[in-house]
Amino acid sequence: MWRFPRRSSEAEGRPAAGHIVDYEMEDFMRADSTEHYKALGNPTREQVMALLSERAATITQLAAAMGKPKGSVGYHVKVLEQAGLVRVVRTNKVRAMTEKYYGRTARTVILGKANEDDPFFMLDAVRREAAVVDDEALPMFTMRRARITEEQAVAFTERLLELSEEFLAQPREGDRVYGLIAGVYPTSLAALEEEDSGGR
Repeated sequence: MWRFPRRSSEAEGRPAAGHIVDYEMEDFMRADSTEHYKALGNPTREQVMALLSERAATITQLAAAMGKPKGSVGYHVKVLEQAGLVRVVRTNKVRAMTEKYYGRTARTVILGKANEDDPFFMLDAVRREAAVVDDEALPMFTMRRARITEEQAVAFTERLLELSEEFLAQPREGDRVYGLIAGVYPTSLAALEEEDSGGR
């Protein structure tokens, strides 16, 4: 059974330290429909979701940050909105027009199993956006495999979610955006049987 942790400061009624988004959103939402996966499996929409983790923004602001036409960005935001991943969080009257500020529905999106054709599409996003710069300490990846129970694997997933929330809550500073990817997945690898206590 999945249990999604809340940051301890929120659970105790105190404001979370570090970066605070300027609008209200849920801690978690589950994305497990084909519509969710189609919406998330696009580089432009991934970038919109990342920008909205900083603060609410208008189509104009998103387009300027991404260096893309407003019409194109507006289309992608609409796809995310129809999938329930973003929403209008406030409006602002400017002259005769009303600006809509969009925000994420949830801070963290938990991916289900709907996208059976490509359940690891996030790895493609890492390849697309990762920058390797000479003399920098990052990127750094590690990979481990262990024969454990499903309950133990889910427990590690919860700890990874907590760590990802801590990463996202860091104060916004510096001049580079860093990414974090983590996951626990079942493999098709062979496993040794338990050895008899009296065997050699």
